[in-house]
Amino acid sequence: MYNRPHWPLSLYYDGDCPLCAREIQLLSRHADEHRLLLIDISRADFQADSVGIDRTTLSNRLHARFADGQWLTGLDATLWSWRAAGLGRWATPLTWRALRPLFELGYWLFCRLRPHLAWLPHPAAGKRCQQGQCNADQRPDPSSDARL
Repeated sequence: MYNRPHWPLSLYYDGDCPLCAREIQLLSRHADEHRLLLIDISRADFQADSVGIDRTTLSNRLHARFADGQWLTGLDATLWSWRAAGLGRWATPLTWRALRPLFELGYWLFCRLRPHLAWLPHPAAGKRCQQGQCNADQRPDPSSDARL
């Protein structure tokens, strides 16, 4: 695929998804902004038309784009985002041909179940909810949390 990636990699993720937000929190702690840009598609100010893919498509499968315009989806977006954050060794199994079909099946199942996992605790819940009221737009920037 890519031997010489054109950084940065822009990763389009759903910040309202509790599991996704946990992964982004981990990536943001390690990522350098010159290699990985984290873009939350659930934010009210996100303009899907600016990337040429509608919000529904972006939310159904993980998307990432290198600086040269090359798009990656699904497991490839995961693999390269982890590489961009310097955590590629943890994602190396995604490159193993013998296991790739199993990982693809697991990812497909996750994508189907993800909308039903909103009940899981969100890592930013304490910052999003105050005095009994929650507001998704109060979600903190994951890169600012990671640097604390």
